[in-house]
Amino acid sequence: MSAEARFTSTAHACARFVAQRMLLKPLVWSLTRVTVHGREQLKGVEGTFIVVANHTSHLDAPLVVGAMPRKLSRYLAAGVAADYFFDVPWRRWFAALFFNAFPVDRSGDRKRAGMSKDLLASGVPLLLFPEGGRSATGRLGAFKPGAAALAASHDIPCVPVVVVGTHLAMPKGRNWPVAGRPRVDVVFGAPIRSLSGETPVQLTARIVAQVVALRASIEPRPPVQDVLHGASREETG
Repeated sequence: MSAEARFTSTAHACARFVAQRMLLKPLVWSLTRVTVHGREQLKGVEGTFIVVANHTSHLDAPLVVGAMPRKLSRYLAAGVAADYFFDVPWRRWFAALFFNAFPVDRSGDRKRAGMSKDLLASGVPLLLFPEGGRSATGRLGAFKPGAAALAASHDIPCVPVVVVGTHLAMPKGRNWPVAGRPRVDVVFGAPIRSLSGETPVQLTARIVAQVVALRASIEPRPPVQDVLHGASREETG
């Protein structure tokens, strides 16, 4: 099977079901206390879409995927850091098996540019983290407009998701969640589509506003307002 074919492969989707739903989800749910909010927002979502989430921990992707209905996550492909997950063979294998992952360059190298577009053209929905990496502080960083540009150009919705509590449950630098089953929340928002004449930057601003509101509904605190005024991105490895 070619590298490209695995994204839409039924056999690979079956293997991923076992990896995600029978191995990874039970493990993550046993190590944390997960509450999922807003799943009703996903009732009208179908076909191709882009899930847009904040990012503070390696727990984020397992939680988002595990919280989604199986019919929406079956072929979902997660964009992951090429320099972290795809430069080490075992990490590349893990990411491909568990998250149908594809590499995203954070260095500005354009050699993998266009892969997101190709996947969307093939009917594969995406999970993207527009901050570009895990926040080192837990605060919400500035969103890059790439996800919004993809959604607008393909006339598909962005589904905003906020994961709250993972920075404390498994912060950057840890390879395992802290003891005591810390609380984490996954909050889905209403799908957002590009408006006529709207730029990717403007669409991104609307997505960020909803992300901030979703997070505030679970964990109200003033610092998230900094994002609306162009807070700088927290880089990660």
